[in-house]
Amino acid sequence: MVETKSAPLAQRAAAEFLGTGALVCVVVGSGIMGARLSSDLGVVLLANTWATVCALFVLITLFMTISGAHFNPVVTAVGLFERTLGWRVGLSYVAAQVAGGLTGAMTANAMFELHLTGTSATDRQSGAILFSEVVATFGLLFVITLLVRTSRQSMIPACVALYIGAAYFFTSSTSFANPAVTIGRSITDSFSGINPGDTPMFIGMQFLGGALGYLCARLIASAP
Repeated sequence: MVETKSAPLAQRAAAEFLGTGALVCVVVGSGIMGARLSSDLGVVLLANTWATVCALFVLITLFMTISGAHFNPVVTAVGLFERTLGWRVGLSYVAAQVAGGLTGAMTANAMFELHLTGTSATDRQSGAILFSEVVATFGLLFVITLLVRTSRQSMIPACVALYIGAAYFFTSSTSFANPAVTIGRSITDSFSGINPGDTPMFIGMQFLGGALGYLCARLIASAP
């Protein structure tokens, strides 16, 4: 995975916290705004998607040279597996990502006068939706890994943002593809929320899909 070792760990963890927090804030906030502006779920999803695509491109571009712009425990897990990250750094990243996701959701809730933390009533537990998370995270890790292994890291911001934008519409889960984002979205009772009871299976499917996507990319492309 993309990794920058020049910045101190505190700065890198702060980048992961801010990046993940901003991402979840955009996802949740744009979902709330879309639902308030329109009763058409297609329009709401389109607004949610467009805001997320723009935010991902900006945030990855901003933070990629500081922390690698993981914003995702699955991506960090691959870094640990490849030994481009040490355990101390990896655990710091994951803690920062989860804390950022929760903070981002609370920030969005506050901006729209909702309770800072709420329990989402949106059930996402069907087999098809869980399988969608495998597919969504497979694609995300496949894209990132293949770009890194073919020395095209500069294309990661655009490719990741565009892939997630597409996956919002071609997966029945709307492509969470990120455990930290999933945890953050479990505390908002809004369009983007997920029932907290569904999060463990969601996260398990995300790690499974990420592992498969990473391994598939390794089979296709040699190490740089």
